[in-house]
Amino acid sequence: MAATDSSLAPCLLQVQDLAKRYGEATSPIQTQTAVFEHVSFEVQAGEFVAIVGNSGVGKSTFLNCLAGLDSWQQGRVLHQGVDLSTLDETQRAVWRRAHLGFVFQAFHVLPHLDVAQNIALPLMLLDRMNVQGEQRVQQVLNAVGLEGLGQRLPQQLSGGQLQRVAIARALVHSPPLLLADEPTGNLDPSTAQQVMDLLLQQTRDNGTALILVTHSAEAAKRSDRVLRLTAHGMEQAA
Repeated sequence: MAATDSSLAPCLLQVQDLAKRYGEATSPIQTQTAVFEHVSFEVQAGEFVAIVGNSGVGKSTFLNCLAGLDSWQQGRVLHQGVDLSTLDETQRAVWRRAHLGFVFQAFHVLPHLDVAQNIALPLMLLDRMNVQGEQRVQQVLNAVGLEGLGQRLPQQLSGGQLQRVAIARALVHSPPLLLADEPTGNLDPSTAQQVMDLLLQQTRDNGTALILVTHSAEAAKRSDRVLRLTAHGMEQAA
């Protein structure tokens, strides 16, 4: 369901021959076990790509590699020409703050902070929590349907509302890239559809590229492209 012609947009993310393996190869006899290997693909600015695959193929691990949260043994991940493998942990953290939003299936909101404070975290880390930052927090609160709930604590919200908080937090600093790991997996079908509507609207409105890992055929069919991650590479899904 492409909103724009992504072929005309600049390349935002490049993955080149990526491989993730476990185990130690300390002798010619020992071998590492590949979670996935030979994975290559590109994502354009503003494009929505859904990634599907069998359980255990490492979709969440793959997403963590794209975020620089996990390591890999082969290949490169380049974001606007920046090779993440050349960055140390501190540099990767700085890169994530400025360029990336991440929506987790388990929400990962901080229970001791209220809704507005949770959403404001990326702006605080970027030292952008000024008057404009406060206005931006209120703007995304309203955009995700949480107007008037900024002072509530996470335990006072439903699962669908918590996922809205997670989406708002991921988008508040207007990152060019958003990664979402099964964001509707813990939600009932009606709430899941509402969350997908919101996620798509917000990414389209902000021109954000979205990479969504999902088991949901309903969520995947709304993407511009559906790719299947296998142990031996990335392929176009049927």
